[in-house]
Amino acid sequence: MSDGHATLDGAWIRAAVERFEGPLVLYAARLTGDAERARDVVQEVFLRLCSQPQREVETHLAEWLYTVCRNYALDIRRKERRMIAMNETAEAARSSAPPPDEALERREAAHEALKMLDGLPDDQQEVIRLKFQHGRSYKEIAAITERSISHVGVLIHLGLKTLRARVAESGANAATGKTS
Repeated sequence: MSDGHATLDGAWIRAAVERFEGPLVLYAARLTGDAERARDVVQEVFLRLCSQPQREVETHLAEWLYTVCRNYALDIRRKERRMIAMNETAEAARSSAPPPDEALERREAAHEALKMLDGLPDDQQEVIRLKFQHGRSYKEIAAITERSISHVGVLIHLGLKTLRARVAESGANAATGKTS
């Protein structure tokens, strides 16, 4: 029997960890720029979940987890802006390295797409990643990012339109032998 506080039966917490830990770590890593810090953020998210009454969050668990994760990651990023800038510079250098010779063409295409995605404004990157990498709905993304559903739609539309144009330009340049 629950009195409104977190239940002692942690089965629902374990189920949430199993389902959301990996995607939340990826999301937090994109926000913080650091995989280790992302794991710390997600650990804190689940600690906070343990103190929540199950009945108050279970109907919108994904939104709650992503929102808490986003807010905590952004707080950390604000507090450690200088360190993050160095990490992002190092990450950008790593992500721009060419794939190994034996890599499949599909991996190279994915690498190029992620590179193009990294070139979008942060707000467009975030909503596109939430939609396509994390499978969140527009409604969930709106709740997570504290934007209206229509604003989320506009950001996704603009981001995808820019990406399509860059892919077309890249294909045209490859066909003519030009490099960007």
